[in-house]
Amino acid sequence: MRVYIPTTLPGLAEAHKSGELGPAPIDAYAVTPALREWYVSDDIEELEYAALTRAAQASLRLLATDPGAPRRRVVVAVDVADTAVAYDPDRGLDASALGEVRLTGPAPLAKAAAVHVDASGAEGDVAAAADVLGAADLGDDDARFVVDGAEDHELLWYATQEIPGLIA
Repeated sequence: MRVYIPTTLPGLAEAHKSGELGPAPIDAYAVTPALREWYVSDDIEELEYAALTRAAQASLRLLATDPGAPRRRVVVAVDVADTAVAYDPDRGLDASALGEVRLTGPAPLAKAAAVHVDASGAEGDVAAAADVLGAADLGDDDARFVVDGAEDHELLWYATQEIPGLIA
């Protein structure tokens, strides 16, 4: 199963150093039955993009709690055994939990298929979104507009061999 693990550039650096994303349990996103039902598509690429987008939103939340991290969302796509993933189908009915899964063990970076990271040009919008995320959650329309602006940036695809350059 492909899972999308939200992190930050410092988190990616730590994973590169240790060889794994973790410690467990790890919150991640994947194509779950609830995500399939919500997205109403049979196209696996569209569904995986939806899971990636949910992970990018979670990466923004991580940035909001780490003011020292560079303002770029990071998502690592990792292939793991189905048995390494726990999924709560009842929680999956909650729109805020669409695609959420939990890895029961660390995810070896060697199993990563790719890394998705904001371009440096997105940093201003991502920084602004991280600053107002709490207000957006409370229903502030102006703050929601700022968060949506960050989400308009597409994450770039990087091969795992490019991680050293990303964290340098």
